[in-house]
Amino acid sequence: MSRRCDEQGSALVELTWLGILLLIPMLWIILSVFEVQRGAFAVSGAARAAGRAYALAPTDAVGRQRAEAAAAQALADQGVHGVPLRVRITCTPYPHDCHSGTSVITIVVTSSVDLPLLPTFLGGNAPSFALDATHTVPIGQFQEIDRAAP
Repeated sequence: MSRRCDEQGSALVELTWLGILLLIPMLWIILSVFEVQRGAFAVSGAARAAGRAYALAPTDAVGRQRAEAAAAQALADQGVHGVPLRVRITCTPYPHDCHSGTSVITIVVTSSVDLPLLPTFLGGNAPSFALDATHTVPIGQFQEIDRAAP
């Protein structure tokens, strides 16, 4: 009776290594999806906050400053720090005076999030995922109505 002892326990070792090799990429994919989703929520909230801040401002110049500050704060509230932020504001039908008449303001917030757990030697810079959100606000939507007036 010969006993083969040379392969005893090899299935356990192979399964362990296979599990580790499959678990690490799966973990990275899940963490990346969560990070991108958090960034998408942040950019969407930033566009809404910037639109409201711009519409409530007395002038276009003040509105732009308030919109950029509101967008940055909305990103920070979602835990997205140190990312590039671009706020683009357009309005129709009065492109040079957004706070007059029946203007409709369109806010586009563009940013990106870095994908986690990737060393820089794999690509030079940390890989990132570009995100943008658009929000449209009619100029009268956030204006207070004086109920005391006849």
